[in-house]
Amino acid sequence: MPSWQGKTRGGVTGYKIFVFTLKFLGTGTAYFFLRFVIIYYLIFAPKAVKSAYYYFRKRLQFGFFKSGLGVYNNIYAFGQTLIDKVAILSGFGEKFTYNFENESFLRELAKNKSGGIILSGHFGNWEIAGQLLERLNARISILMYDEEHQRIKQYLSNVLIERDFEVISIKEDGSHLFEIRDALSDGRLIAMHGDRFVEGNDVFSVSFLGKKAKFPTGPYHLAARYQVPVLFVYAVKESKYHYHFHAEPPLNIPYPGDIEKRKKLVRDYVSKYVHFVEKVLKDYPNQWFNYYDFWSE
Repeated sequence: MPSWQGKTRGGVTGYKIFVFTLKFLGTGTAYFFLRFVIIYYLIFAPKAVKSAYYYFRKRLQFGFFKSGLGVYNNIYAFGQTLIDKVAILSGFGEKFTYNFENESFLRELAKNKSGGIILSGHFGNWEIAGQLLERLNARISILMYDEEHQRIKQYLSNVLIERDFEVISIKEDGSHLFEIRDALSDGRLIAMHGDRFVEGNDVFSVSFLGKKAKFPTGPYHLAARYQVPVLFVYAVKESKYHYHFHAEPPLNIPYPGDIEKRKKLVRDYVSKYVHFVEKVLKDYPNQWFNYYDFWSE
Protein backbone atom coordinates (compact mmCIF):
# COMPACT_ATOMS: atom_id res chain seq x y z
CA MET A 1 0.00 0.00 0.00
CA PRO A 2 1.51 3.40 -0.98
CA SER A 3 1.03 5.01 2.42
CA TRP A 4 3.74 6.93 4.19
CA GLN A 5 4.97 5.22 7.36
CA GLY A 6 5.11 8.40 9.45
CA LYS A 7 8.90 8.45 9.59
CA THR A 8 11.49 10.74 8.03
CA ARG A 9 15.14 9.89 7.43
CA GLY A 10 17.73 11.60 9.58
CA GLY A 11 18.82 11.71 13.19
CA VAL A 12 20.15 13.87 15.99
CA THR A 13 23.78 13.50 14.86
CA GLY A 14 23.01 14.99 11.46
CA TYR A 15 21.24 17.96 13.01
CA LYS A 16 24.12 18.54 15.43
CA ILE A 17 26.60 18.61 12.56
CA PHE A 18 24.56 21.10 10.57
CA VAL A 19 23.83 23.36 13.55
CA PHE A 20 27.56 23.40 14.44
CA THR A 21 28.47 24.17 10.82
CA LEU A 22 25.86 26.93 10.54
CA LYS A 23 26.91 28.51 13.80
CA PHE A 24 30.67 28.60 13.20
CA LEU A 25 31.18 28.25 9.42
CA GLY A 26 28.04 29.59 7.78
CA THR A 27 25.34 28.40 5.40
CA GLY A 28 27.63 28.24 2.36
CA THR A 29 29.94 25.77 4.10
CA ALA A 30 26.95 23.66 5.15
CA TYR A 31 25.88 23.51 1.50
CA PHE A 32 29.40 22.37 0.55
CA PHE A 33 29.37 19.50 3.06
CA LEU A 34 25.91 18.60 1.84
CA ARG A 35 27.36 17.38 -1.47
CA PHE A 36 29.22 14.64 0.39
CA VAL A 37 26.05 13.71 2.25
CA ILE A 38 24.33 13.23 -1.11
CA ILE A 39 26.86 10.58 -2.10
CA TYR A 40 26.10 8.68 1.12
CA TYR A 41 22.38 9.00 0.44
CA LEU A 42 22.70 7.75 -3.14
CA ILE A 43 24.51 4.64 -1.89
CA PHE A 44 22.61 3.79 1.27
CA ALA A 45 19.05 4.90 0.44
CA PRO A 46 18.29 2.86 -2.71
CA LYS A 47 14.50 2.81 -2.21
CA ALA A 48 14.34 6.59 -1.92
CA VAL A 49 16.61 7.02 -4.94
CA LYS A 50 14.51 4.58 -6.96
CA SER A 51 11.32 6.44 -6.06
CA ALA A 52 12.86 9.78 -7.05
CA TYR A 53 14.09 8.35 -10.36
CA TYR A 54 10.63 6.96 -11.11
CA TYR A 55 9.15 10.41 -10.48
CA PHE A 56 11.47 12.06 -13.01
CA ARG A 57 11.60 9.25 -15.59
CA LYS A 58 8.00 7.99 -15.66
CA ARG A 59 5.82 10.77 -14.30
CA LEU A 60 7.66 13.83 -15.65
CA GLN A 61 8.81 11.93 -18.76
CA PHE A 62 12.44 13.11 -18.48
CA GLY A 63 15.14 11.31 -20.44
CA PHE A 64 17.53 8.80 -18.86
CA PHE A 65 20.40 11.20 -18.12
CA LYS A 66 18.11 14.11 -17.24
CA SER A 67 16.30 11.86 -14.77
CA GLY A 68 19.58 10.82 -13.14
CA LEU A 69 20.64 14.46 -12.83
CA GLY A 70 17.17 15.25 -11.52
CA VAL A 71 17.60 12.74 -8.69
CA TYR A 72 20.91 14.36 -7.67
CA ASN A 73 19.48 17.90 -7.83
CA ASN A 74 16.36 16.79 -5.99
CA ILE A 75 18.28 15.33 -3.06
CA TYR A 76 20.56 18.37 -2.99
CA ALA A 77 17.51 20.66 -2.92
CA PHE A 78 16.02 18.59 -0.10
CA GLY A 79 19.22 18.88 1.92
CA GLN A 80 19.31 22.63 1.33
CA THR A 81 15.77 23.03 2.63
CA LEU A 82 16.73 21.16 5.81
CA ILE A 83 19.77 23.40 6.29
CA ASP A 84 17.71 26.51 5.58
CA LYS A 85 15.04 25.39 8.04
CA VAL A 86 17.57 24.91 10.84
CA ALA A 87 19.35 28.17 9.94
CA ILE A 88 16.18 30.25 10.01
CA LEU A 89 14.63 28.65 13.09
CA SER A 90 17.97 28.87 14.92
CA GLY A 91 18.52 32.55 14.19
CA PHE A 92 21.24 32.11 11.54
CA GLY A 93 19.08 33.04 8.56
CA GLU A 94 19.87 36.73 8.14
CA LYS A 95 20.98 36.18 4.52
CA PHE A 96 17.60 34.88 3.38
CA THR A 97 15.09 37.05 1.54
CA TYR A 98 11.44 36.39 0.73
CA ASN A 99 8.60 37.61 -1.41
CA PHE A 100 4.98 36.89 -0.56
CA GLU A 101 2.35 36.53 -3.27
CA ASN A 102 -1.33 36.87 -2.28
CA GLU A 103 -0.58 37.20 1.42
CA SER A 104 -3.77 39.29 1.63
CA PHE A 105 -5.79 36.05 1.66
CA LEU A 106 -4.11 34.89 4.86
CA ARG A 107 -4.04 38.40 6.30
CA GLU A 108 -7.83 38.56 6.04
CA LEU A 109 -8.22 35.24 7.85
CA ALA A 110 -5.82 36.28 10.58
CA LYS A 111 -7.62 39.61 10.98
CA ASN A 112 -11.10 38.07 11.21
CA LYS A 113 -9.92 35.28 13.55
CA SER A 114 -12.47 32.99 11.94
CA GLY A 115 -10.16 29.99 11.64
CA GLY A 116 -9.04 28.17 8.53
CA ILE A 117 -6.92 25.38 7.08
CA ILE A 118 -3.63 26.13 5.33
CA LEU A 119 -2.87 23.17 3.08
CA SER A 120 0.57 22.64 1.61
CA GLY A 121 2.60 19.53 0.78
CA HIS A 122 6.04 17.99 0.73
CA PHE A 123 7.42 20.35 -1.87
CA GLY A 124 9.50 23.45 -1.30
CA ASN A 125 10.02 24.44 2.33
CA TRP A 126 6.89 24.82 4.43
CA GLU A 127 8.77 26.07 7.50
CA ILE A 128 9.72 29.19 5.55
CA ALA A 129 6.05 30.15 5.51
CA GLY A 130 6.42 30.78 9.23
CA GLN A 131 8.08 34.05 8.25
CA LEU A 132 4.78 35.16 6.71
CA LEU A 133 2.72 34.01 9.67
CA GLU A 134 4.91 36.09 11.97
CA ARG A 135 4.30 39.13 9.76
CA LEU A 136 0.57 38.54 10.02
CA ASN A 137 0.62 38.01 13.78
CA ALA A 138 -1.53 34.94 13.12
CA ARG A 139 -2.24 32.23 15.63
CA ILE A 140 -1.36 28.89 14.08
CA SER A 141 -1.45 25.21 14.98
CA ILE A 142 0.67 22.77 13.00
CA LEU A 143 -0.62 19.23 12.49
CA MET A 144 2.15 16.66 12.23
CA TYR A 145 3.35 13.13 12.93
CA ASP A 146 6.02 13.83 15.50
CA GLU A 147 6.51 10.63 17.48
CA GLU A 148 9.76 9.81 15.69
CA HIS A 149 11.10 13.34 16.15
CA GLN A 150 11.17 13.50 19.96
CA ARG A 151 14.96 13.23 20.39
CA ILE A 152 15.59 15.64 17.51
CA LYS A 153 13.07 18.13 18.89
CA GLN A 154 14.60 17.84 22.34
CA TYR A 155 18.02 18.72 20.95
CA LEU A 156 16.79 21.49 18.66
CA SER A 157 14.77 23.07 21.48
CA ASN A 158 18.09 24.29 22.86
CA VAL A 159 18.92 26.26 19.71
CA LEU A 160 15.58 27.24 18.18
CA ILE A 161 14.00 30.65 18.53
CA GLU A 162 10.63 30.68 20.25
CA ARG A 163 7.74 30.69 17.77
CA ASP A 164 4.10 31.49 18.44
CA PHE A 165 2.60 28.23 17.28
CA GLU A 166 1.46 24.99 18.81
CA VAL A 167 1.88 21.45 17.51
CA ILE A 168 -1.09 19.10 17.27
CA SER A 169 0.31 15.59 17.20
CA ILE A 170 -1.63 13.04 15.14
CA LYS A 171 -2.56 10.14 17.39
CA GLU A 172 -3.77 6.65 16.57
CA ASP A 173 -6.84 6.98 18.80
CA GLY A 174 -8.05 10.02 16.87
CA SER A 175 -8.00 12.32 19.89
CA HIS A 176 -6.17 14.95 17.84
CA LEU A 177 -9.49 15.64 16.07
CA PHE A 178 -10.81 17.23 19.26
CA GLU A 179 -7.73 19.46 19.42
CA ILE A 180 -8.33 20.50 15.81
CA ARG A 181 -11.97 21.28 16.59
CA ASP A 182 -10.99 23.41 19.57
CA ALA A 183 -8.28 25.23 17.61
CA LEU A 184 -10.66 26.09 14.76
CA SER A 185 -13.35 27.16 17.22
CA ASP A 186 -10.76 29.45 18.79
CA GLY A 187 -10.12 31.05 15.40
CA ARG A 188 -6.68 29.54 14.86
CA LEU A 189 -5.22 28.57 11.49
CA ILE A 190 -4.39 24.87 11.10
CA ALA A 191 -1.39 24.14 8.88
CA MET A 192 -1.14 20.65 7.42
CA HIS A 193 0.06 18.68 4.40
CA GLY A 194 -2.31 17.19 1.85
CA ASP A 195 -0.04 14.75 0.03
CA ARG A 196 0.65 12.01 2.58
CA PHE A 197 -1.39 9.53 4.53
CA VAL A 198 -0.81 6.54 6.75
CA GLU A 199 -2.62 3.23 6.55
CA GLY A 200 -6.16 3.51 7.83
CA ASN A 201 -6.73 7.09 6.62
CA ASP A 202 -9.68 7.86 4.37
CA VAL A 203 -8.34 8.50 0.85
CA PHE A 204 -9.42 9.09 -2.73
CA SER A 205 -7.49 7.81 -5.74
CA VAL A 206 -7.17 10.50 -8.41
CA SER A 207 -4.98 11.08 -11.47
CA PHE A 208 -1.70 12.76 -10.53
CA LEU A 209 0.96 13.40 -13.18
CA GLY A 210 -0.72 10.88 -15.46
CA LYS A 211 -1.26 8.00 -13.03
CA LYS A 212 -3.66 7.31 -10.18
CA ALA A 213 -2.37 8.05 -6.69
CA LYS A 214 -4.06 8.20 -3.29
CA PHE A 215 -4.55 11.43 -1.34
CA PRO A 216 -6.06 11.92 2.12
CA THR A 217 -9.54 13.41 2.41
CA GLY A 218 -9.22 14.57 6.03
CA PRO A 219 -8.44 18.27 5.41
CA TYR A 220 -11.54 18.74 3.24
CA HIS A 221 -13.84 16.88 5.63
CA LEU A 222 -12.60 19.13 8.45
CA ALA A 223 -13.07 22.31 6.43
CA ALA A 224 -16.59 21.29 5.44
CA ARG A 225 -17.56 20.03 8.89
CA TYR A 226 -16.45 23.21 10.70
CA GLN A 227 -17.21 25.58 7.81
CA VAL A 228 -13.79 27.16 7.58
CA PRO A 229 -11.95 28.02 4.35
CA VAL A 230 -9.06 26.04 2.87
CA LEU A 231 -6.09 27.80 1.31
CA PHE A 232 -3.52 25.99 -0.84
CA VAL A 233 -0.04 27.42 -0.28
CA TYR A 234 3.59 26.73 -1.11
CA ALA A 235 6.99 28.18 -0.25
CA VAL A 236 9.70 27.29 -2.78
CA LYS A 237 13.39 28.06 -3.03
CA GLU A 238 14.05 30.26 -6.08
CA SER A 239 17.75 30.98 -5.59
CA LYS A 240 20.48 30.32 -3.04
CA TYR A 241 19.07 32.62 -0.37
CA HIS A 242 15.64 33.56 -1.71
CA TYR A 243 12.21 31.98 -1.17
CA HIS A 244 8.88 32.64 -2.84
CA PHE A 245 5.61 32.16 -0.93
CA HIS A 246 2.31 31.81 -2.79
CA ALA A 247 -1.26 31.44 -1.55
CA GLU A 248 -4.30 30.48 -3.62
CA PRO A 249 -7.71 32.14 -2.99
CA PRO A 250 -9.65 30.58 -0.09
CA LEU A 251 -12.06 27.76 -0.88
CA ASN A 252 -15.28 27.29 1.06
CA ILE A 253 -16.51 23.69 1.00
CA PRO A 254 -20.26 23.09 1.49
CA TYR A 255 -21.45 20.49 3.99
CA PRO A 256 -24.59 18.86 2.55
CA GLY A 257 -26.60 16.47 4.67
CA ASP A 258 -26.53 13.80 1.99
CA ILE A 259 -23.42 11.66 2.55
CA GLU A 260 -22.98 10.75 -1.13
CA LYS A 261 -23.11 14.41 -2.15
CA ARG A 262 -20.61 15.17 0.58
CA LYS A 263 -18.22 12.49 -0.72
CA LYS A 264 -18.48 13.82 -4.28
CA LEU A 265 -17.68 17.33 -3.08
CA VAL A 266 -14.67 16.10 -1.15
CA ARG A 267 -13.40 14.20 -4.20
CA ASP A 268 -13.74 17.39 -6.26
CA TYR A 269 -11.65 19.34 -3.78
CA VAL A 270 -9.02 16.60 -3.59
CA SER A 271 -8.76 16.92 -7.38
CA LYS A 272 -8.40 20.71 -7.06
CA TYR A 273 -5.52 20.22 -4.63
CA VAL A 274 -3.83 17.68 -6.91
CA HIS A 275 -4.11 20.08 -9.85
CA PHE A 276 -2.51 22.75 -7.66
CA VAL A 277 0.40 20.43 -6.81
CA GLU A 278 0.88 19.56 -10.50
CA LYS A 279 1.21 23.26 -11.33
CA VAL A 280 3.81 23.73 -8.59
CA LEU A 281 5.86 20.74 -9.78
CA LYS A 282 5.71 21.92 -13.38
CA ASP A 283 7.57 25.07 -12.32
CA TYR A 284 9.72 23.50 -9.57
CA PRO A 285 10.20 19.79 -10.44
CA ASN A 286 13.30 19.40 -8.23
CA GLN A 287 11.44 20.38 -5.07
CA TRP A 288 9.18 17.32 -4.69
CA PHE A 289 10.26 15.47 -1.52
CA ASN A 290 8.21 12.27 -1.18
CA TYR A 291 10.74 9.44 -1.13
CA TYR A 292 8.55 6.35 -1.28
CA ASP A 293 6.48 4.52 -3.87
CA PHE A 294 3.87 7.25 -4.17
CA TRP A 295 2.00 5.83 -7.16
CA SER A 296 1.98 2.16 -6.14
CA GLU A 297 -1.41 0.42 -6.25
